[in-house]
Amino acid sequence: MTEQRPRPAAIPEKPTLDGLEQVWADRWEADGTYRFDRTRTREQVYSIDTPPPTVSGSLHVGHVFSYTHTDVVARFQRMRGREVFYPMGWDDNGLPTERRVQINFGVRCDPALPYDPAFEPPERPDPKRPVGVSRRNFIALCERLTAEDEKAYEELWRRLGLSVDWSMTYATIDAASRAASQRAFLRNLARGEAYAAEGPTLWDVGFRTAVAQAELEDREWPGAFHRVRFGGVPGTPYADGVVIETTRPELLPACVALVAHPDDERYRPLVGAMVTTPVFGVEVPVVAHPLAERDKGSGIAMICTFGDVADVVWWRELDLPTRPVIGWDGRVLATPPQGVPAGPYAELAGRTVHGARERVAEMLRESGALEGVPRPVSRPVKFYEKGDRPLEIIPTRQWYIRNGGRDAGLREALLERGRELSWHPPYMRVRYENWVRGLAGDWLISRQRFFGVPIPVWYPLDATGEPIHDAPIVPPEDALPVDPSSDAPPGYSEDRRGKPYGFAGDPDVMDTWATSSMSPFIVSGWERDPDLFARVFPMDLRPQAHEIIRTWLFASVVRAHLENGVLPWRNAAISGWILDPDRKKMSKSKGNATTPMGLLEEYGSDAVRYWAAGGRPGTDTAFETGQIKVGRRLAIKILNASRFALGFGVGEDGGEVTEALDLSMLARLAAVVEDATAALESYDYTRALEGTERFFWEFCDDYLELVKSRAYGSDDGARSARAALRRALDVLLRLFAPFLPFVTEEVWSWWRPGTVHRAPWPVPSEAGAGGDPGLLPAVSEVLREIRRAKSTARVSMRAGVALLNVAGPDAGLIGSARDDLCAAGVVEEFLLDPEGAEPRIEVTLAG
Repeated sequence: MTEQRPRPAAIPEKPTLDGLEQVWADRWEADGTYRFDRTRTREQVYSIDTPPPTVSGSLHVGHVFSYTHTDVVARFQRMRGREVFYPMGWDDNGLPTERRVQINFGVRCDPALPYDPAFEPPERPDPKRPVGVSRRNFIALCERLTAEDEKAYEELWRRLGLSVDWSMTYATIDAASRAASQRAFLRNLARGEAYAAEGPTLWDVGFRTAVAQAELEDREWPGAFHRVRFGGVPGTPYADGVVIETTRPELLPACVALVAHPDDERYRPLVGAMVTTPVFGVEVPVVAHPLAERDKGSGIAMICTFGDVADVVWWRELDLPTRPVIGWDGRVLATPPQGVPAGPYAELAGRTVHGARERVAEMLRESGALEGVPRPVSRPVKFYEKGDRPLEIIPTRQWYIRNGGRDAGLREALLERGRELSWHPPYMRVRYENWVRGLAGDWLISRQRFFGVPIPVWYPLDATGEPIHDAPIVPPEDALPVDPSSDAPPGYSEDRRGKPYGFAGDPDVMDTWATSSMSPFIVSGWERDPDLFARVFPMDLRPQAHEIIRTWLFASVVRAHLENGVLPWRNAAISGWILDPDRKKMSKSKGNATTPMGLLEEYGSDAVRYWAAGGRPGTDTAFETGQIKVGRRLAIKILNASRFALGFGVGEDGGEVTEALDLSMLARLAAVVEDATAALESYDYTRALEGTERFFWEFCDDYLELVKSRAYGSDDGARSARAALRRALDVLLRLFAPFLPFVTEEVWSWWRPGTVHRAPWPVPSEAGAGGDPGLLPAVSEVLREIRRAKSTARVSMRAGVALLNVAGPDAGLIGSARDDLCAAGVVEEFLLDPEGAEPRIEVTLAG
């Protein structure tokens, strides 16, 4: 329970938005307003698997956008009587953090170096000449940097008003997260769902790590087609040679075959024959495969190990040999593959891919095997989404988790999980299904990096000191987390590391999605806090952006399906992107992102939240300060309208509402409550805000003006107006509270005990029943005609109206608010003609 704050002595003379964020953020923390009550049952709890933002320097306005959506849902559910489990996490491991550490501190990680407990980074870091440090020193610098970022993130989230329980934060690299990730991996391994395999791997040569299918993106990349003549086959139409076209001549020493389509009559005489690679003179077979494109280039292609994904398919299905030539660093290996002569290969050894391409082109030209001038072309090339160089495909040993990419039964089970999940908006499920159906292989989870959750495996070494990979050593679960690079395995002492008959730790870490996918387990206390786990898991909500359905959402579904046979949550609320003025996605890496703290300081958090809540679920939204300014005007109007509504004293909350206009206003408000509730229950926060705001401006612009004079009186009509004003304000504050938490809490504190954010969500009957909801808009239309007439005549709104004539079917209804209309419009004579055939409003100004 939260502390019941006493009612203040007076309403401020000049209420302001300035400073509300700090005042109320501090009060909420002191009162434990959002503290999770662990005594509530699972049925009473609403649990949220909050996205842990990547700790990479600073948040941008896109984060404010999507996290506001989640907070609106959390606040609504709390007011609906649910105990909201709303922790916050930090995704602080992975490549972005490592890159920032390298740049900020001017260091590079060298696992071969010993740990230096006294190490301090250079005072003047030089990223171009980084200092080598041990893995342990490097991780310490990562932790130092992320700790600073996390403080800044929390400060911003508090300023934004996220109703998070700040006693329940976690980080994807902390001990509990490492233990959960490693435990899940060991169970996957024991059940045969995790396995290691050697084979061609998509590789980022800049980060020097493997990359998973979900982390790829295509980018246009310049290149050139080289027409290269291979040695011919006597007795065929190609006795003088076979011409292929390639954009990667540097892979000639990696060539293992030429391939043509089996139905291509041009090359059918060659299939089964041997041709010779130019420059290197290696014999390779000509093979047939249906993936060969007859209308691309010359219609026959070289298969290299490996130039692209098609090479991998051909290599695997045609059982071809392997001749790798590109190393982890993106340079040509020093030693030629088996069967490739050392002489010409030496011209390439150690060169970058680009340098090797230029040299091979020169060698081909010198030998006469290059026909014509290379033809420039731009083509889509695979990149790691965070990388800046095209990916290579390099044979490596990696860890995988089965995800249906090679198992039709598991694929169908995961598709069924997608159908069980409630998607908001519903059409987002198609993205999930398209991804699952398009999987080309299992989930590659290992990374050749340093700041991440270690793969919890060691290997015994044979007599020569080589690891025996098919006999891995694993730790007991009660020993987790472990780091095989510094911890010894069960049954071994540290002095046996790296020695014959000793052991070696697996050097890899898990990719960021392998740890982030465990967030529902980590925050729920899986195997760490059984009582908490029983109260919050499976969780109620996963909020996230649409572009990571294929990564975070799918990976989380895989982990929960394999471990528990359930979905990790019941609902997925998908937010869109924030777009810059050119309609491009905002991104720090693209340099077009806006940082949010300045916006929060200039306009106020409620104003920024108002703009964010205007972005419909799943829809990309353009960033613009215009809507933020509208939100600020709304917050100011709430202050001023509330001051008026409460300006008659505080003792009339329970007065009886008797006047028709008052009852009509409350009836309209009851309909707003009903619609807003239904919208928020279906995660359509935008519709709920729009309906509430639309009514509020009708309330301020029309109703307040109509009843202002009456409310200052002392008769039953005045008491009815004052009671209606307070009842409407009470409901409106609660309707606005999830969206504008600071201004609503401020006004609530003027006249109500406790906090609006633990007050019950309104129900229609609280607003009122029995009134005619058509009366207020009919009367408001007459008032607008009076204003329009005065505006056209360019006279004051307090100028008199000599005659107001209203005819038509609504005239009788409008008559029930005659006195209010006359007072608000300064009307001297009011004629009503209910029998008039045509609706008519005539305004004759005085004088």
